[in-house]
Amino acid sequence: MSNSDTQPRTLGLLRLLLLFSGSDWAEVFIDVWRLGKRMLGAKAHEGMYEVLEQEVQLELLDERGEMAIYRKRQRVRFLQDNTIAYQDKAWGDGEIFANYKCSPGVAVDQYREGHHYCVLISLRETKKRDDVEEFRIERTIKNGFTKPVEDLQIEIEHPTKQMVFSVVFPTSRLPKEVVLIEKHLTRTTPLEVKHRSVLPDGRHQWSWTTAKPRLFEAYILRWEW
Repeated sequence: MSNSDTQPRTLGLLRLLLLFSGSDWAEVFIDVWRLGKRMLGAKAHEGMYEVLEQEVQLELLDERGEMAIYRKRQRVRFLQDNTIAYQDKAWGDGEIFANYKCSPGVAVDQYREGHHYCVLISLRETKKRDDVEEFRIERTIKNGFTKPVEDLQIEIEHPTKQMVFSVVFPTSRLPKEVVLIEKHLTRTTPLEVKHRSVLPDGRHQWSWTTAKPRLFEAYILRWEW
C-alpha cells in the first residue's frame, strides 16, 4: 500500500475516533499528526547535505565591470549515504562560465534549469552520512557587471549555519551605495561603513555576514557605482 493510500485512511480513522469519543483530545491528536507530516515533508526537501560554512566573494577586476572572478567556499556535512556528486548553481549576465574551476571533484555536466545553470560535479569517491567536505569553486565572468546598478545574489537551498558574501571594487570605481536585499522578506537594508574594509592595495570590500540564513531565501548585495 502506498503512502498516499495510507495517509487518508489514517486521517479517516482519527476522525471516527473523534466522532465516537466526543473528546477534544482526538482533535488535538489530528493536529499533531498533521504537524508531524509537514515536518517530515520539510525534512525530505533538505537535500543531500547541510552547509556548515559558506563564503562567496565577487572580485570586480576593472572599472567597466567587464571582467570579474566569482569564488565560493562551502564546507558541507553529508546527510545521506552513498553520495557521489555535488551540484553547483550559477546565474547572471554575460559569459558566466568564461573559466570554471572546482576542487575537489570534476565538473562532468552542465544544464539550464529555470533562471540558473546547474553544474554537476563528480566527487570521484563515495561519501557517507556525516562525512564533511570543503568545496572551492572559481568562475571567471566576462561582461557580467557593466550596468550602473548591479548585484550579487545567493539563494539558500540547503540548511546553512554560517554565511558571508562580499564584493571587491576596483580603486578607480568605488560604489556610491551598497544595500542588502532579502527578496522573499521584501526587506532592504543600506549597508553601513562597518561593512566595508579597505584591502592592502586600496580596494574596498563590502561584506555581509549572518548565522543561520533563512532556508529558501534569496540574499542580494546590490550596488550603484
